[in-house]
Amino acid sequence: MRGYYTADEVRTAEAELFTRVPEGMPMRRAAFGLADVVARELRERTGGVAGRAVTLLVGSGDNGGDALWAGSFLRRRGVAVRAILLVPERAHAAGLAALRRAGGRILAVSATVEELRETDPRRLGLLQHVYTSTAVPYRVGQLLGAPDLVVDGIVGISGRGPLRPVAAELVAGVRCPIIAADLPSGVDCDTGAVTGPAVRADVTVTFGACKPVHALAAPHCGRIELVPIGLRLPEANLIALEPRAVGAGWPVPGPSDDKYTQGVTGVCAGSGTYPGAAVLCTGGAVAATSGMVRYAGTGAEQVLAHFPEVIAAETISATGRVQSWVFGPGAGTDSAARDRLAEILATDLPVVVDADGLTLLAADPGLVTGRAAPTVVTPHAGEFARLTGSEPGSDRVAAVRKLAESWQVTVLLKGRATLVAGPGVPVFVNEAGGSWAATAGSGDVLSGIIAALLARGLDPSWAAAAAARAHSLAANLAAHAATSAGAPISASPLLSHVRAAIGTLRELAS
Repeated sequence: MRGYYTADEVRTAEAELFTRVPEGMPMRRAAFGLADVVARELRERTGGVAGRAVTLLVGSGDNGGDALWAGSFLRRRGVAVRAILLVPERAHAAGLAALRRAGGRILAVSATVEELRETDPRRLGLLQHVYTSTAVPYRVGQLLGAPDLVVDGIVGISGRGPLRPVAAELVAGVRCPIIAADLPSGVDCDTGAVTGPAVRADVTVTFGACKPVHALAAPHCGRIELVPIGLRLPEANLIALEPRAVGAGWPVPGPSDDKYTQGVTGVCAGSGTYPGAAVLCTGGAVAATSGMVRYAGTGAEQVLAHFPEVIAAETISATGRVQSWVFGPGAGTDSAARDRLAEILATDLPVVVDADGLTLLAADPGLVTGRAAPTVVTPHAGEFARLTGSEPGSDRVAAVRKLAESWQVTVLLKGRATLVAGPGVPVFVNEAGGSWAATAGSGDVLSGIIAALLARGLDPSWAAAAAARAHSLAANLAAHAATSAGAPISASPLLSHVRAAIGTLRELAS
């Protein structure tokens, strides 16, 4: 599993590291790793390193220092490096000196020496370590040059809010790939929130640990490269299940298993208005390799037409023995649907509640809040707002944790970065790598997969997170089945790729 650490957790680990190693060593380790990634990108994109051009966007603080030191290492490999200092008087002194010694070109977004001498002599004194007597009056439009790559070292993990106007203007003028140092500037480290102008990097080189931004704002981060610097980190409170771990933990039949011991999943979904929801939800449970799937509802004819192996009944009481239930997709929100949900929640079995079931819970949370058996609720943002009275907001991790603790259930909050929170346990995050599954009916398939894993007795948080990983992989496989660039899909082809996705995950684990 991959852990993601908040800015405070990283700063605490860095403080401990500084007591064990010589001053400046962690930054030089980070910068050397950053320079190595930049050099590899230059080689892959342009065919060489020496003679290529890199522009550094340098803010105050340590991320600016990382960029400056990296620039000094790149200069020694023959790269033409220019550093643009956004806050010259607060540029990292040691990094700046290293780049100057290596022959890097240093520019600043500021007034010239002559202008400062007339208007702000005090600030000029602060800038003496940056300027020389021959400083040239560069302006934003002239600063970038024509680089092959740009390195974003504007802000670090302590930065908050969007890019300031000058930085935003510089970034908007970039016409080549961007490599971000630690995180893309303008994106919140802990929440991934983007509230204004921000860097959209092709590659992000993170130092010591991955941060929540790398999972929660993946489109802004691009590919993630981790450079170890020797941090001693605690157990993470936000984690991602790696595909290999999902494959290793996915239940497969043993020599003594039969159709009952492999999990019997009960599905109560669909209606006369939405029979397709019954098909998709049931199909998810079938494809996730339940030993048996039992269906209860009015969609039996349609379900059996697609999956003749399913055992169908009209009522919950007539369904027979199951080991988990999923309720909600297309099930309706009238009093009869509410009674069916109450009947299922009154059992001591694990239950997944989705779609219309969530609307019923929003009206009557007491149906679930006192429940002892595992319960998984699977809202998208709008359904989450109905359940809680407010949108998830910019801090989706905190929001999903709060609902899980308040209701004592496992919450799967859908999105490109799907979050799974259970009471008192770390939050799982699944970054889907795309939004191919953002299509009507795909959530019905996901609910069936989760229920199938719960029927095997798996931990509800793990089951939901593993199902989300298989579901997103199936969506990617379906989207790329016809063309390598990917194409829009609907829920039906997604469903047809679930079993292939599980097989791929199993192969990764073998």
